[in-house]
Amino acid sequence: MKRVLVVDDEKLIVKGIKFSLEQDDMQVDCAYDGEEALSMAKQTEYDMVLLDIMLPKLTGLEVCQQIREFSNMPIIMLTAKGEDMDKILGLEYGADDYITKPFNILEVKARMKAIIRRNGKKPENTEPVRKITVGDLFLDCDSRRVNIAGKEINLTAKEFDVLELLVFNPNKVYSRESLLKTIWGSDYPGDVRTVDVHIRRLREKIESNPGEPKYIHTKWGVGYYFQG
Repeated sequence: MKRVLVVDDEKLIVKGIKFSLEQDDMQVDCAYDGEEALSMAKQTEYDMVLLDIMLPKLTGLEVCQQIREFSNMPIIMLTAKGEDMDKILGLEYGADDYITKPFNILEVKARMKAIIRRNGKKPENTEPVRKITVGDLFLDCDSRRVNIAGKEINLTAKEFDVLELLVFNPNKVYSRESLLKTIWGSDYPGDVRTVDVHIRRLREKIESNPGEPKYIHTKWGVGYYFQG
């Protein structure tokens, strides 16, 4: 049974989401402000967090950022504003996806299931464990861990997926459109700025000098590639 945390200060919205998810045999916990949500996320490793941006006490962006300091649990941001900046900020702070209010609960469940499916553990014995070391970077695909100079780096699920693809295809230039389709899927409603945000966050985490990257390079006018 998947366990989900729903966070919104509008209790009717929370009630509706909770009822619908429970129909799909999910266990649903609810929080109505940022502090409560953060406390619950520290106590439980959720399979999914649905997190409203506009919350009392702590904003959804602050909650997302603080969760990312200790967990990679998937987070979908809910925003009523529908502005591009809110969506991009959500991704900047470590969210895996965003949905604009008002939303169709069927779309919410479809997005959730897609992320949970992609983040699920691979069946045993279907493929060999892959580990690779490039310079100071060590990547373990089985445990989905990344170390830089022996220090573990906390990546979101999508950040890891992007890095894994680039690392195992060194010097291959991927266009932003190609990365978006490969990592997020052809039905993902976002645009290529999502890729730019994740590349920037990756550089901030794994590069000693993000302005002069050692690993993830830009081929101007074409896309991104990995070089150790």
